[in-house]
Amino acid sequence: MKELLKNIVYTGIGAAFLTKDKIEELKDDLVKQGKIGEEEGKKFVDELVTKIGTVKDSLDLKINQIVEEKIKQLDIPTNSDIADLRRQVEELQIALNKNPEA
Repeated sequence: MKELLKNIVYTGIGAAFLTKDKIEELKDDLVKQGKIGEEEGKKFVDELVTKIGTVKDSLDLKINQIVEEKIKQLDIPTNSDIADLRRQVEELQIALNKNPEA
């Protein structure tokens, strides 16, 4: 039962959004039902919290990669691009002010 539950939670995307409180509630329910012991429950919570952190990190990375790809495909300027253009405009304004004949 424990392994089945772990596999269901680990593989579901929803696992990335479980809070530690919810995991603790799940553990408490399993302990009350006698499906796992207290020590086993603590280990279960620790493993699940670690796994959720890993899943969240992977999900964040993948989302960032997809967003960056879409921005490039749509040719949308980034904040960095806009900052570079501002810097270039400022440099041109300075150059024009130094050479009023130009």
